[in-house]
Amino acid sequence: MTLTEQVAKNIIRKLLKGDDYRIEVVTLIDAEFLQFAIDFFKKIVDAKLQSKSITADWYKDAFLNSNLPASEIAINSGLNKKTIHNMFNSSTKEIIIDASNEHYDILYKSIQELVKTEHELELTLTIKLKGVSVDLNVSESLIVINTLAVKRAELRGGLWSTAGKRVENPLMQTLCKLYSVSEENYKVKFKKDNSKGFDREIDFYFLKDGKEFLCEAKLMGRGNPESADAVIARATNVFVADKLSQQNKNQLDDLKINWIELRTQDGYKRFKKALEKLKIPHKDYNGNLDKDLDKIFATIFDGTTSGKKKADH
Repeated sequence: MTLTEQVAKNIIRKLLKGDDYRIEVVTLIDAEFLQFAIDFFKKIVDAKLQSKSITADWYKDAFLNSNLPASEIAINSGLNKKTIHNMFNSSTKEIIIDASNEHYDILYKSIQELVKTEHELELTLTIKLKGVSVDLNVSESLIVINTLAVKRAELRGGLWSTAGKRVENPLMQTLCKLYSVSEENYKVKFKKDNSKGFDREIDFYFLKDGKEFLCEAKLMGRGNPESADAVIARATNVFVADKLSQQNKNQLDDLKINWIELRTQDGYKRFKKALEKLKIPHKDYNGNLDKDLDKIFATIFDGTTSGKKKADH
């Protein structure tokens, strides 16, 4: 599940033009999900043909097999790793296997009871592959449909979260380069998640006279105050957002937090006001956004000036 460099560029370009960036993420979710669905159907055909059982145990034997990756087992049971971790404060493979098997049994029992209640409903899912077809009855079809729904939800949550984290740093760098802010006046700090052993969060700072000014970018929508509340709690100095409600703006103004709402005409130009208030050296920008973004992306996405060389681990 990846958010490519090109998608990140497309998102930043749309944000700075005041356009809706969400179609980029939705398109990626669609592509990931459809590929999963095709692969999943192929596995179903194979498992059904190889099954010696005439009951739904063929699904459990094939798709909750302990030899599969833990994340696959969870999804196939109708759960995901994050949910299991929240339930048991752990996501070891042993716990995932136990939780998945328990949940699948409960799910299958619920489906059986539903089928008995809705006895007039007839549903057969036929999957054909290379001239061979398998038929799934109502219970089996509902299990498969539920798995697809859970996978779609997992992809949606993961990719929306990834989009924000993947875009925040290059978006801030792009704004700095548009206004000719020297690299000596900003830096990136990577926060390491010791339990996972990799960089989890990125903090972007302006630097002036030995002081650090925290900047945050959130791809939040209007009517979503939680992100703004988090920014306020962290004593942020500059807040860049896709959309802000009037209540958000009033609250940020009252706390003297410099905000930039990108989903407005030339919304990114308010970034200059934040630079002026913090006394960060810069130059005014009146160039051609399309041409200049191509040049900027060539520098910040090539790994040479991505901020990593200045990161504090």
